[in-house]
Amino acid sequence: MEVVVTGNMILLVKSRSQRGIVAAIAGYLADHGCNIAESAQFDDFDTNQFFMRVSFVRETGVSEEEIVAGFVDIGSKFGMIYSFHGDLKPMKVAIMVSRFGHCLNDLLYRWRIGALPIEITAVISNHFDYQKLVVNHDLPFHCIPVTAQNKRDAEARIMQIVEGSDTELVVLARYMQILSDEMCARMSGRIINIHHSFLPSFKGANPYKQAYQRGVKLIGATAHYVTADLDEGPIIEQDTARVTHAQSPEDYVSIGRDVESKVLASAVHAHAHRRVFIDSNRTVVLPAGRGSFASARMG
Repeated sequence: MEVVVTGNMILLVKSRSQRGIVAAIAGYLADHGCNIAESAQFDDFDTNQFFMRVSFVRETGVSEEEIVAGFVDIGSKFGMIYSFHGDLKPMKVAIMVSRFGHCLNDLLYRWRIGALPIEITAVISNHFDYQKLVVNHDLPFHCIPVTAQNKRDAEARIMQIVEGSDTELVVLARYMQILSDEMCARMSGRIINIHHSFLPSFKGANPYKQAYQRGVKLIGATAHYVTADLDEGPIIEQDTARVTHAQSPEDYVSIGRDVESKVLASAVHAHAHRRVFIDSNRTVVLPAGRGSFASARMG
């Protein structure tokens, strides 16, 4: 039989943990001329939830529409929340930034070399500091100042940009404004934030100086989904760097910048590859597959 490869797809599944679900999915795809390239799954016995990500190739000319339509019965039988996605279609992402540009610069570089499977729809800031940088990348830049008096109108403008560009994910790359509860609810599971991992210690201004004064030996960063509970959303990625008494407060800041950039990029990478599931107050981050970290070019 001649094999006609017509496209890669991803199937995401969340359901109650139950026997037979993996066999049903694999059997369905095989019966419809699909070859599974990668599969990852997790049963959370604490919450009785099952999570699965399947990457597969359509090999017999069957259309995406036929695959999606035929899956309805299985989805209903097992009570699944599921979705199909094109494997090679980049995720539409908007980046928001204030006056610290390290995370923005890192994301732009990774996007430019093809290390992140994203399409940047806009960069939004409450300052003009990075307008030239963004425009030089041929990307739309929007400056939307935020004050206590105009916060509601500012968020309405932000949502117009997000929804008008069909943006799927908003990345807060050190955007130093607190989002309203309404915006958090409206974009639930679709906003990622980054901050240092000292919380709940060392709140407020100069957290790295506070950490230095307390003799902290580990500097970390946390990327999480944004919720109405400030800096307490489900965690996607974390990392640390070791410091000693020999470093200065300025060293702490520089080391922290590098950790923040790396952690945020890792979280965006996982989300854009559709490897993250929200499981109550936690996340399930399934492992990256072959070629996930490859770049289109080296520099």
